[in-house]
Amino acid sequence: MHVMLRKGPSPEQKGSEQDAMEGQGAVLAKRLATLLSGLLECMCFAGVIFGWASLVFVLKDMHYFEELCVPAANGTGNGTQGPDCRAQDEKLSLVFTIGSFMNNFMTFPTGYIFDRFGTMPARLLAISLYTSGTVLIAFSSAATALILFPAMCLLSVGGILFILTNMQVGNLFGKHRSTIITLYNGAFDSSSAIFLLVKLLFEGGLSLRAMFLFLSACSIWHLTRTFFLMPRWHIPYPLPSGYTYGLRCERQGCSSYLHEEQHPGPGDGAQEPSNPRVEPGPGDADARKALKGNGESGAGPGHGEQQPAKSFRACVFSKLFFWHLMWLSVMQLRHYLFIGTLNPMLEHLAGGDTALVSTYTNAFAFTQLCGVLCAPWNGLILDRHKRGKTKEGSAKGAVDPLADLRSCVLSLAVTALQCVAFSVCASVPVLPVQYVTFILQVLSRSFLYGGNAAFLAIAFPLEHFGKLYGLVMGLSAVVSLLQYPCFALVKGPLGDDPFYVNIGLNIVILLAFVSPLVVLRECRRRAKEQDEPRADPSPPALHKSGVESSI
Repeated sequence: MHVMLRKGPSPEQKGSEQDAMEGQGAVLAKRLATLLSGLLECMCFAGVIFGWASLVFVLKDMHYFEELCVPAANGTGNGTQGPDCRAQDEKLSLVFTIGSFMNNFMTFPTGYIFDRFGTMPARLLAISLYTSGTVLIAFSSAATALILFPAMCLLSVGGILFILTNMQVGNLFGKHRSTIITLYNGAFDSSSAIFLLVKLLFEGGLSLRAMFLFLSACSIWHLTRTFFLMPRWHIPYPLPSGYTYGLRCERQGCSSYLHEEQHPGPGDGAQEPSNPRVEPGPGDADARKALKGNGESGAGPGHGEQQPAKSFRACVFSKLFFWHLMWLSVMQLRHYLFIGTLNPMLEHLAGGDTALVSTYTNAFAFTQLCGVLCAPWNGLILDRHKRGKTKEGSAKGAVDPLADLRSCVLSLAVTALQCVAFSVCASVPVLPVQYVTFILQVLSRSFLYGGNAAFLAIAFPLEHFGKLYGLVMGLSAVVSLLQYPCFALVKGPLGDDPFYVNIGLNIVILLAFVSPLVVLRECRRRAKEQDEPRADPSPPALHKSGVESSI
């Protein structure tokens, strides 16, 4: 009698399985490190300029632009016994206006650099600009206060490049992509609390120079992330199998981006890696498709017979883009005007009580920390609202390509509603009401920028994301310049009474509700176009021709 013995796995098989598990664990650990370190980078550096209200308190204490103040008896007077410092307030407001304008306006050229040259050159440029800005502020003084203008511009442009290069990290986490994009934008909002920390440490005796020199030294941290935890080019979506990125150091030495998937070349397509040691893997075809970018709502090149991705020009001149630009511009103007005029507004409502102004300034800055907690709620709206929606007739239950776009309707509408509530509260000239205003402001702002980035990534081809993100931010920056004439109007003809300006802004913000209606209409149009071919009884050849002619 023969006994049949079942062979177990050989030692070689066991070893290969163990190596595969270790490899998967290392990949997951690296992706989590990329996510968390990027979150920290955005939270501590990217949007510090929006903590301007806290920094203004320090700059006034250090007598920046104080020569513009005049004795109340010789000026128009402001009802207090102290000097009239309206000109100082206007100059400091102008610094923020130009800095915030550059934050948005320069996003288009920086977005082009990111799309054209990849992540590493964009991040190296960001580090150079940001470090230059912090060094300029560190060595500024009341006598050289004009240095604030270029310094804040450099901080703004460097910071927007940080957030722009980090948002692609969401592509590493598939179904949680929108949540991570909005999380990063929330971290961008929360970084404004860094200037609160500067204010508190300054009041504790630490010099402004020491703090900004420390921020300059943090460029070492940015460089480490750039080389080890970020791709040379871009992170594709959907993510190809076996995709890795970053500098790898092994026994043979360090190889720069040796295992990164296909990268885009100067043209629209993808090229083979320049490193000859890279072997084509099973995910290379998918990588080429992904890096070329999806079409609208996921219909990109290489996806069967779906329509090709839109050109950049077609995206820019679409109704979706125009009304999204209006959606962003009117709400951003309201936020910028509120942040830029917060300090003089609090002084007006507090009757010149410096201690009370400091208390409310700290409260505002503390609420900004909650941006990183509020923004993911918008991502959850986007991700959860599209779940369970599948294509009809799909055996595998493939995700409906319109589900992403449909999910944007609720997100855009909720964001506009939040901004209206915030603007109405900001119009109430009662100091305790401003606590409610601070909460609504951080909630609205975290939804605004996270929703903006997520919508552009969903509604348009990924190959144009950097350029479209830069263009929409740049054009909205032109609208944001209206904050300075609004401020001058309040300080001049309106005699420090912002009531009529606030009423006008509340009316203008209503334009933001047009965007979700346009997106809803577009979803219905596309759904109707998808249903028509199914009902067409024509032969396959004629059916295909009909689809092509309609496109």
